[in-house]
Amino acid sequence: MNSLPVLPTISTTFIVLSAITVAIGWWQIKQRKIEAHRKTMFTAGVFALIFFIIYATRTVFIGNTSFGGPAHVKVYYTIFLVFHITLATVGAVFGLISLITGYKNNLPIHRKLGPITSFIWFFTAITGVVVYLLLYVFYKGGETTSMIKAILGF
Repeated sequence: MNSLPVLPTISTTFIVLSAITVAIGWWQIKQRKIEAHRKTMFTAGVFALIFFIIYATRTVFIGNTSFGGPAHVKVYYTIFLVFHITLATVGAVFGLISLITGYKNNLPIHRKLGPITSFIWFFTAITGVVVYLLLYVFYKGGETTSMIKAILGF
């Protein structure tokens, strides 16, 4: 039996925890539990930050794993990965803005941006798990190399 890679497994777990805490925070604000919502969303941000630190550290010091599945699936995986990276980037920026506007009580912007951010973050987490499954569970990961080479296959 092949073992799962430690750092990608841990980082994926943190992004899932982040999405779960965002869902809990969304429920809390619907219940008007404002202080609990603040704490939960802060926790979601911490989980996302831990993910990012693990991911960025691994990318810089170890590299990224290229897709190791069949060639005829690679183009679909690459398109999906670019979609995921775009979602993650937009979600991270929106997440920071949502946290800042919430803590500064800029509620008109926070109330408009928060649900959009949550929706993007849920899809980011889901697509991140799919990328993880495609790289490490369904197929054996390919070469671990620079990010550009791993994404584009150069």
